[in-house]
Amino acid sequence: MKKLGEIALGIVTSVGGFLEIGSVSTAIQAGAVFGYQLGWASIVGGLCLIFLVEMSGRMAAISKRTIIDAVRERFGFGFFLFVFAVMTLVSFLVLTAEIGGVCVALEFVTRIHFQWWAPLVGVATWLVLWRGTFKVIENSVSLLGLITLVFVVGAWQLHPHWIDVAHGIIPSRPNNERAHYWFMAVNILGASISPYLFYFYSSGAVEDKWNERHLGMNWIVSIFGMSFGSLISVAPLIIAAILLRPAGIRVEHYHQLPLILSREYGSLGLALFSAALAIACFGAAIEIALSMAYIAAQGLGWTWGENLTPRSAARFSSFYTVLLIAATLFAMTGIDPLKLTNFSMALSAASLPVAILPFLVIMNDPYYVKDHTNGWFGNGVVLAITLLASALAVVSIPLEIFGGS
Repeated sequence: MKKLGEIALGIVTSVGGFLEIGSVSTAIQAGAVFGYQLGWASIVGGLCLIFLVEMSGRMAAISKRTIIDAVRERFGFGFFLFVFAVMTLVSFLVLTAEIGGVCVALEFVTRIHFQWWAPLVGVATWLVLWRGTFKVIENSVSLLGLITLVFVVGAWQLHPHWIDVAHGIIPSRPNNERAHYWFMAVNILGASISPYLFYFYSSGAVEDKWNERHLGMNWIVSIFGMSFGSLISVAPLIIAAILLRPAGIRVEHYHQLPLILSREYGSLGLALFSAALAIACFGAAIEIALSMAYIAAQGLGWTWGENLTPRSAARFSSFYTVLLIAATLFAMTGIDPLKLTNFSMALSAASLPVAILPFLVIMNDPYYVKDHTNGWFGNGVVLAITLLASALAVVSIPLEIFGGS
């Protein structure tokens, strides 16, 4: 029964932590312009994440080491610094977007401009990290994130034509706006396969002292948690395709995001959307800041652990403190969170090979995972999706910027 409880909690944690401003906003924008056509991108991204999360948990359980520990040892300190620099840049932008997402949600219900909420949100995020343990963060914030199921309920009540939805799972070429179509596909993939998720998962497994007995639970959590989370992320796309696309609403400003619920449910819909967005983004901000502190501490040889007191892991806690201060100050400039999200998700997709390819090498090395190395199918799926997302990003980002077709 205890093991079943751990599995159930792990699945809930995965679902609660899956949605954030990237997956919500890109799904809404894609549905408003292309209907169900980009549903395949969410499914493909979720499939890749299943394999990556399972791999990161398996490596932690077998080797008792995190991804970054292994990357530094296998490829050297210089290569780690390169990975660290790329991941810090991308994660900083995503963290700022998540803080902005919470602030935008507060603006929706208070009418106070989002940038003035940034200091309060930054301090609240820091307090959770400073005072909380890993279990508190993993369980409480993620459980609250289940409010994102409101999107699933909303999509179900609109009675979509499920055959048309299913057609969106099959990749197809758009009839028009091809550059924008592929740019949105890249954003969805970048939001789904965020490196901080499996770095965070790996570090958490080490903090929880996983061993080989956790491999079965790891598989179940990876498959069911990430699959369910991926399906939930399609729900905003379905709602936007039904309500916004026929009305010609393209969602080019963050003020338009709540329309997927407020057009149908009025002020209640606005309140539910705001709560879901605020909690999802708040949880993501905590995970990103903590994940980057893990990467810095593990690669630079610092004492680390969210279960340690800040005094015991001073440089570790100082890193996420400085990172949050910088992201908060950036959010206070008033930069449009929606535009920042689109840019950071595309950049995240472009940087995927830097985070994933070294990890694949490690997962095929018996020195780290003994006889639990990857199979050809897992390697093939992750490699193909990673290269696809990166290639699409390299091509579509310039086209989107310069208006090519």
